Amino acid sequence: MNDLDDPNSLESRFARLQNAARREPNPPVELRARRLRVLDRLLRDNADALADAVRQDFGNRSLAETRLLEFFPCHAALADALAHLRRWMRPQRRRVSTWFRPARAELRFQPLGAVGIIVPWNYPIFLAVAPLVGALAAGNRVLIKMSELTPATSRLFARLIAQHFSDDEVSVVEGDALVAQAFARLPFDHLLFTGSTPVGRHVMRAAADNLVPVTLELGGKSPAIIGISANFDKAVERIIVGKTLNAGQTCIAPDYVLLPAGREQDFIETARRVVAHCYPDIRNTPDYTTIINERHYARLCGYVDEARGQGAEIVELVPGAVSDPLTRRLFPLVLYGVNDGLRVMQDEIFGPLLPLVPYRDLDQAIGYVNARPRPLALYFFETDSSGIDKVLKQTVSGGVTINDTILHIAQDDLPFGGVGPSGMGCYHGFDGFRTFSVQKGVFVQSRFSGIGLFKPPYGALFERLMKILLH
Repeated sequence: MNDLDDPNSLESRFARLQNAARREPNPPVELRARRLRVLDRLLRDNADALADAVRQDFGNRSLAETRLLEFFPCHAALADALAHLRRWMRPQRRRVSTWFRPARAELRFQPLGAVGIIVPWNYPIFLAVAPLVGALAAGNRVLIKMSELTPATSRLFARLIAQHFSDDEVSVVEGDALVAQAFARLPFDHLLFTGSTPVGRHVMRAAADNLVPVTLELGGKSPAIIGISANFDKAVERIIVGKTLNAGQTCIAPDYVLLPAGREQDFIETARRVVAHCYPDIRNTPDYTTIINERHYARLCGYVDEARGQGAEIVELVPGAVSDPLTRRLFPLVLYGVNDGLRVMQDEIFGPLLPLVPYRDLDQAIGYVNARPRPLALYFFETDSSGIDKVLKQTVSGGVTINDTILHIAQDDLPFGGVGPSGMGCYHGFDGFRTFSVQKGVFVQSRFSGIGLFKPPYGALFERLMKILLH
């Protein structure tokens, strides 16, 4: 039996989607809207089961955080797409050069065809559904690869999709890294990957063999800068809240803090109060999420051990709370006196460890950010508008939130994506619709065109017209 003879093989699943896309290259708005409504209903009817599956996969994932960080943005994205789908699909008029009038030009959006989505483990529902919304709104058929690190969620999501969609509309595959490698080699019309920068490089290489366009949603080290004139206590609160969501296992979590020199102890004292308020019984509360698996727990502990061994000070934000390798409950730590050679200052942390980096003035802070790979997110806390404008103009990042963290990802009318090592391309809202569409330029000639004057044989009239055009 070859791969195409096996109805459950990757190749067969992809072929069904691709053939369906070719049979129906431009689904009407009613069909696209129906698919979006089906997806919305799937999530609403199975929210408890899906949230429980995520909790099982993590050991403990806060059910409140799953509702807030996964279901809420999914439903918001679906509502936004349904509200604006007709407008998104409408051809856009484009300007015609003076010399070609009264012809007209327009931009039409057409489905790409069969789209692939590779989902990470940290937000397995949201990071499957958010790109799926854009792909379905654009009229595509979709094949989704779920993470092997969230087997309960992946298994349930695959079953629910199979119950609600035909296998030539949306299909979900599970499996390990070898399946993911084979998935990335399929000749999709577009491939979206969310995950780490090192794996993103492999995905891009695999897609290149088929010249598949890719959107890479990666990560990196997203800085939080506390400005000289910031509301310091509020800044610390919002940084700690953003860092401890999902125990720091968020691609846009604040990765390190740049703060005015001499205020490190102020930061620690305020951070301790914030953690005590948010998690009054952090050792037992279901509101604090555990680390996804033993490998990632050991990785984070290794960062701490290396930093301590090289003279950094490790500060417990919950004094006396001992992290537990059996439950993988790792409590928030602040690291200061760190050097740039430490792994915690080189790798994306993806956990509840927060290095502090003091700076003398804003120019030094900006220089520190700009000397490193461009981040997926940047957070700046400041009340002085000139300082805010300076940071926005002089730094490059995928997105920015001013005087808070995380929230730019929740704005459906803002594109979400990285730059350089933190990613390429973007999605969300209309930008997601556009990512998964062919943007077809159309020129419509007029009956009264003078273009017939520009054809052989070229003579004196042609020369006079060319002088006008060129001068």
